[in-house]
Amino acid sequence: MTLTENHELVAEPWRNLPREEAEWIRPHLPDLLEMMVQGVQRHVPEYARPGDAVYEAIVTQAVEYAINHFVAMIADPEVSWKDVHQVYFDVGYGEAVEGRSLEHLQNAMRVTSRIAWRHLAVEAERLGKSHTLVRLLAEANFAFLDELASAAAHGYARAREKAAGEREQRRGRLLSLLLVDPPAAPEVLREQSALAGWPLPQRLAVVVLLPRQGGEGPAGLPPHLLSGHEQGVLCLVVPDPDGPGRVDELAANLAGWTGAMGPSVSADRAGTSLRWARSTLELITSGVVAGRATRKAGFLVRAEDHFPELLLQEGRELASLVAARRFAPLAEAGEKQGLRLAVTLLECLKNGFNATGAAAGLCVHPQTVRYRLGQLQEVLGFDFEDPEVRLELMLLLQMWIREVGKGGEISV
Repeated sequence: MTLTENHELVAEPWRNLPREEAEWIRPHLPDLLEMMVQGVQRHVPEYARPGDAVYEAIVTQAVEYAINHFVAMIADPEVSWKDVHQVYFDVGYGEAVEGRSLEHLQNAMRVTSRIAWRHLAVEAERLGKSHTLVRLLAEANFAFLDELASAAAHGYARAREKAAGEREQRRGRLLSLLLVDPPAAPEVLREQSALAGWPLPQRLAVVVLLPRQGGEGPAGLPPHLLSGHEQGVLCLVVPDPDGPGRVDELAANLAGWTGAMGPSVSADRAGTSLRWARSTLELITSGVVAGRATRKAGFLVRAEDHFPELLLQEGRELASLVAARRFAPLAEAGEKQGLRLAVTLLECLKNGFNATGAAAGLCVHPQTVRYRLGQLQEVLGFDFEDPEVRLELMLLLQMWIREVGKGGEISV
C-alpha cells in the first residue's frame, strides 16, 4: 500500500495504514502494556489501589484488549470490534455502578493514549518511518480513543438508566407501602426507605392532584418528593410539611396544577393524610372551595384550613337533613328573605354577635343587623348564648346557605 497525503478526516483512519506496519508494533505490546498500566496508577489517583490485585487485573485487561485490538485492526481493518467494545462498555457500566463520573475514566484513557503514542513515535523515528506514516498513526490513535470512549459512555449511560429505573421502582414501592391501609410494619418501611434512598421523615403530608389530560404528573419535581399514582389518584408525599416556606415552595413546584394537602402526620399514618387530602380535593371539585392555579404557582388547598367544611362533607347527608329541619322557618319566610336572615346570622356568629362588626361585613347599618337578629330570635327560637347552639349553627348555616342559594350571589 502506498502512503498518500489526504487532508480529509476519515472515520476509520487505520484503513489508510499499510497492513504490514502492524508487524513492527506487535513486539512492543508487552512493555507498552506495563507502562500504560503504571501510567494510569501514577497519574489517575482514583485508579491507584495498591494491594488490590483484582482491580489491577481489571485495569490490565482493559488496556491489553485496547492495544491488541489497535494492532489487529491495522493488520486487518475488518477485524470484529465486538469484544473490545464490550470490554469498554462494561468498564463504563462499572464506573456508574461505583458512583464515579466518567471524568476519571476519560482521564485514564487519555493517559494511556499519550503513553502509547509517545512510545510508538519514538520507535517509528528509530526505524526511519516516514512523516506521513507517523501522521496516520497519530490520527488512527486519536480515532481509536474516540471509539473506546464512546463504548464506555454507552455503558455508563445504560447503567445510569437502569439505576434510575430501579430507583423509581423502589420509590414507587415505598409510596405504596406508606399509603396502604392498614399501614405497613415500621421495619418494612425502614428497609424500603433505605433501598429507595428516601429517608423516612418524622412528619409528612400527602398531596393529591386533579388529573390532567394525558395522565402524566408534574415534571421536574425535586427528589425529596415521592410521586406516583395510588388508589386511582396522582399523589405526592411531602416530607416535613410544617417547615418554614415549605407550602409556598411546593406550590411553586406545582405551577399550573390544582391539588389538596392532607394533614401533617407521622410516617405510619400517611394513609390518613391521603384520605383527608382526597376529601379536601372533593371540596374543590364540588365548588365549596374556589381558586385556580397559575403559571407561577399551583392552587394548593390544605385540609387543616377547611376543617368545618370537611366535617360537614363527611356527614353531608345527616347535616343536610338536620339543617333543613333547623332552618325550616327560614325557608318558610321565602328563599330571598330566608337567605338574607341566614347570612346575617352567620356573620353575627363570626363577629361574636357584635352588630357593628357584622354590619361592616354585610355592608349594612348596625340597626339593620339588630332588627334581623330580632326576627331570627322570633322565628328560630334558639338560645344564641349557648356555646353548643353556636357551634351547630356555624356548621349547619354554611351548608344550608350553599344548598338553598345554589352557589349564587345573595342579596343582603
